[in-house]
Amino acid sequence: MDARSLARWQALGRLTFGAGLMVAPAALAGAWVGGVADRREGQAIAIGLGARDVALALGALRALGAGYGSGAWIRAGMLADAADLVGTLRARGSVPALAAPAVGALAGGSVLLGAWLQSAVD
Repeated sequence: MDARSLARWQALGRLTFGAGLMVAPAALAGAWVGGVADRREGQAIAIGLGARDVALALGALRALGAGYGSGAWIRAGMLADAADLVGTLRARGSVPALAAPAVGALAGGSVLLGAWLQSAVD
């Protein structure tokens, strides 16, 4: 699989997760932040994060389709993923036990993939 295909799959995964957070914030965010996701204030943050990921994904997909500018969208996604990872690690004593390793694998892996993709796609 070439870099553009991997970048497209990464963006589609981000789009799916972001849309899921927007549509079912309690269900998806609950595994990440625990019971706060059941409350309106927790859902407000989850919906906002979901919208962020949808926007990043749509920007990346559009740039990949156009053949230029996707590196900047991938770097923006890397920043978002790194923030998710740092925030989760800072709260690791207050989130569900599997949240930190799961976010570490997903967000950390996405940052590492993005580090390669951002220069390989344009």
